[in-house]
Amino acid sequence: MSNVLIVLSAVVAAYLLGSIPFAVVSSRLFGLADPRSYGSKNPGATNVLRSGNKIAAATTLLGDLAKGWLAVFLARKYGADYGLKEAYVGLVALAVFFGHLYPVFLKFKGGKGVATAAGVLLAIDPRLGLATLATWLIVLYALRYSSLAALVAAAAAPLFAFFLWGSNVLLLTVCIIAMALIGKHWSNLQRLMAGAEPKIGAKKQLRSGR
Repeated sequence: MSNVLIVLSAVVAAYLLGSIPFAVVSSRLFGLADPRSYGSKNPGATNVLRSGNKIAAATTLLGDLAKGWLAVFLARKYGADYGLKEAYVGLVALAVFFGHLYPVFLKFKGGKGVATAAGVLLAIDPRLGLATLATWLIVLYALRYSSLAALVAAAAAPLFAFFLWGSNVLLLTVCIIAMALIGKHWSNLQRLMAGAEPKIGAKKQLRSGR
């Protein structure tokens, strides 16, 4: 099998893996309403948390993180056997991430990508992933705005990557992911500036399952 076909197959597989909507899957498993029908209507862990089911939200978070990590881990582990280097890993990372943002299974209307991006970064370099996750957690704990935490972490990730590696192909991958995350949270940023963005736990939770 040629390297081009291997790369193409890996990219398509990563995209399909990224397209798995764990928010919808976990909501169905726990008998909850479709997360696209309430709150922000975003199929992500933060919106599932608005259902009041913390286990479903945690399942969504872990599932979205795991798919990002798995795709890049497999690319790094088996790509070397075919002489495929960092550009190949970067393509797989982007495929799984954009699969989450624009999933074929949800008519290309996906989540905002924070957990999947975290999984991708952890697989690329655990130091980068942990530094970015720590930034997200610190801002979230201090200010209780999930969107602001995501924006700050997204902006910080390329800086961490440059500090760790200098300039390379994977730095470009991280920059593209960061810009996409900021773009997906642009409406949240506008609400933050207007003082209209809700904090985590500030609204009454939805407990209706069907």
